[in-house]
Amino acid sequence: MGKKFKNKDLAARLGVSGTLVSLVLNNKADQQGIRKDTQEKVLMLARQMGYFESVQEKNESSPVEEKPGVLGMIVPSINDPFVIQITPFLQKAFSSIGVGFSIVTKDPDDQRYDRLVGAFKKFYSGLILLGDAADDATVRALRTTDYPFVLLEKPSKTLRLNTVSTDTVAGAQLVVNHLDKLGYKNIIIIANHRSSSSDTTAIQDIINTMANKPGINRPVVVELDRRTIGDEIDFAQFEIYLRPPYRADVMVIMNASLVYPIMTLLRKKKLRVPQDIAVISMEEGTGFDLMFSPVTCLRKPLSGISTKVANMIWSEVKNSGKGKFKRQVNISPELIVRNSCGTI
Repeated sequence: MGKKFKNKDLAARLGVSGTLVSLVLNNKADQQGIRKDTQEKVLMLARQMGYFESVQEKNESSPVEEKPGVLGMIVPSINDPFVIQITPFLQKAFSSIGVGFSIVTKDPDDQRYDRLVGAFKKFYSGLILLGDAADDATVRALRTTDYPFVLLEKPSKTLRLNTVSTDTVAGAQLVVNHLDKLGYKNIIIIANHRSSSSDTTAIQDIINTMANKPGINRPVVVELDRRTIGDEIDFAQFEIYLRPPYRADVMVIMNASLVYPIMTLLRKKKLRVPQDIAVISMEEGTGFDLMFSPVTCLRKPLSGISTKVANMIWSEVKNSGKGKFKRQVNISPELIVRNSCGTI
């Protein structure tokens, strides 16, 4: 038999009253106007402390229904650096509340994928849709059946959905402020042609922020295609902006996956970083601190994102996808300054 669960212990750990804990565990929180995020914190910690196991041992039924199961995350690509980085944090967040977690890659065959979405409902209690995996058809199919899901790194301006995203406006301000302090004036924004549509908002945030800096000229946006043998980047796609009359001071690279081939290409062309051209990435990639030169980048708040996602999806599962309380959460990233963009 496990340790006896006590309301007062949970209340002390959360810094709330025992009455509040009792109202939540007896399913009376909504009647008393207790905030949903507070309810979620109480229920998640109650689960960690063995509340539901204690109820089962007494052969009683809890007023609050427990629906653990397994949660799935659909991702566009398993090789995405963000997927690799955040997976351990998500596993830890779900493990702490006794929920299984697995990752599924979106099938490039749309018709096959549509059929799989229906099958996912049988295996998973809820889904996390990452980025482009949250296409309109999938979101519509899940909403019509009240299936529990949360969008990750996919803000929604038109629909009331649960979303958790990195704050692109805050990220743009961090990057632009850093460039302005260093005195850079001519800037190239480089994106991957295949993902440029998903980067549109972030790119516009950068351009808008730069417009408020008199010392910075309007940036040039370049969408790169992989056109040469070996999937390498064609230097001609941005070479013109490295020479007069524009003569760029710095590259702002939108995707971590582009940083590696671009840095390699610059070394082949004997362009020094940051002496000849500085580099800053809007995403963090594996090994950025070990590169030559170490890359300045935005670091996403992986722990905070994972905790928010776990709270939201667990709440959605508990409410069978019919919860009226929807949240759009944006979390600010952190600027990691390294040699590739110089220091202030």
